[in-house]
Amino acid sequence: MTITVVGLGLIGGSMALSLKENHFVKTLIGVDNNPKHTEKALELGLVDSVASLENAVAQSDIIIVATPVNTLTFILPEILDLITENQVVIEVGSTKKPVIDAVKNHVNRQNFVATHPMAGTEFSGPEAAIRHLFDGKMCVLCDIQDSKAELVEIIKKMYSDGLRMNIIFMESNAHDVHTAYISHISHICSFALAATVLAKEKDEESIFNLASTGFESTVRLAKSNPETWIPIFKQNQENIIDVLDEYITTLLKFKGLMISDSYDKFKECLVQANDIKRILNK
Repeated sequence: MTITVVGLGLIGGSMALSLKENHFVKTLIGVDNNPKHTEKALELGLVDSVASLENAVAQSDIIIVATPVNTLTFILPEILDLITENQVVIEVGSTKKPVIDAVKNHVNRQNFVATHPMAGTEFSGPEAAIRHLFDGKMCVLCDIQDSKAELVEIIKKMYSDGLRMNIIFMESNAHDVHTAYISHISHICSFALAATVLAKEKDEESIFNLASTGFESTVRLAKSNPETWIPIFKQNQENIIDVLDEYITTLLKFKGLMISDSYDKFKECLVQANDIKRILNK
């Protein structure tokens, strides 16, 4: 099997590593509009060769598009224009509805499968690619009723055997709501906390010396590439604003309890919040 990965960053590069290591693919072709990325991907052994988009697609059974979400709406139709009836195209973006809408009327829509492997780090670029990033993690396949069943089966096998992921199915609108709550809000809050600390604490040495593991883990996502996250925030704006409204309401509630010295009630709120352990430890 030959697979093309378009976008040789953290996700695309890590997928390439795992697919090769798990012997799912025979030949991996890389495509990236940044020559430094293609050079580094070859150097690191992420791909076997690099090619233009058109040449890569012509040689491939599966085309994985791992570019920022703002590029997907125009690059996916271009790729679907190039494929034959037996090829399958997937993308791995963090938003789904705008991307799916961009190809819903394409003649080759059935050859497209919308996916979201739920894994990542705060780093970017080919150097960020790591082995086993996806092992045991969840992958969401969206709106599969609009894709050829036999092609969906190929992608399911790729994720389960090639990337060692667990698979769930979801409608695209529901996906975007859920990711707003469990992923996108986390990144916004991390960026906001980092910006707040940098604005109020001018002593960089104090930040470095006093930052504990709690602070580091909370602001870890603020190291993420804004070029990746601004398009996500924009595409999923409506859902994220709803989540932000709820989050801000909760923060103001906590602030009010502190101002009124209502620490017994504040403790009750924190005990309720502890229930997240039950959900995450299932």
